[in-house]
Amino acid sequence: MEEGEKRRERIPIPEKYIRGMHKSTIVPTVPVLLSLFIHTYFPYSYLCLHLYLSSCNRPKTSRLGTTLCHMQIIFTFWPLGTSAFKAPDEFKVSLPLRTNYLYGKIKKTLPELYAFTVCLWLKSGASPGIGTPFSYAVPGQTNEVVLIEWGNNPIELLINDKVAQLPLFISDGKWHHICITWTTRDGMWEAFQDGEKLGTGENLAPWHPIKPGGVLILGQEQDTVGGRFDATQAFVGEMSQFNIWDRVLKPDDIMKIANCSINMPGNIIPWVDNNVDVFGGATKWPVCSKA
Repeated sequence: MEEGEKRRERIPIPEKYIRGMHKSTIVPTVPVLLSLFIHTYFPYSYLCLHLYLSSCNRPKTSRLGTTLCHMQIIFTFWPLGTSAFKAPDEFKVSLPLRTNYLYGKIKKTLPELYAFTVCLWLKSGASPGIGTPFSYAVPGQTNEVVLIEWGNNPIELLINDKVAQLPLFISDGKWHHICITWTTRDGMWEAFQDGEKLGTGENLAPWHPIKPGGVLILGQEQDTVGGRFDATQAFVGEMSQFNIWDRVLKPDDIMKIANCSINMPGNIIPWVDNNVDVFGGATKWPVCSKA
């Protein structure tokens, strides 16, 4: 492979769907074939489709009930596979080891913010704790904005070194879409997982504006601005579509982003290839091959 040539990788199709293709009955092949179609032509819809198909496999659900659930989801996702929508940059950052030298860095910094929404796709099965998906540090405050799951503690959102515990559960080795909103007014926050609001609270650094001009790091918690990483707090896994807006997004917009029905890049930090650098052996992988 020549220097500078991008490596290409498809998101693997779950083995249980591949096994389903060998069954004689036609019903299980319906989600399988659509999964293959969307996986090929619209990879982020594939992530969403896999997420929702999995939700049909609930205990005490009849075969007919599961099939009807699959069909409802299929007719919801069918238009997405043939639409003109395309993610702006379909790549992911891979951080496979818990070290203090693998990380990504967002080239842009943040302006002063009185509200924000952060959304991203991530996948991690690390234990204990997935580590630090992202951290934002400014001079005088290295915990200006941090998302971290450390050890056996719940996932925490830190703003100006104040802490809120979030009811998110994402360390199962599967892709999840998460969004976090916050506003300086009363320090109100919301936490969304796969499009659903799972928690809300207030009094998290109320009336504190997010300071501008700091450093935004993917995969590590900063003890100095841009450095002094602790391997025990490193994120292990993959992430993609990391976007930041300077406002609180509506729940309906967050649901549409999570099910891949709209393209809404962050107006402050959009997920674009030339805005993300990787270091220490971390990699940027195209999500799928392109002709």
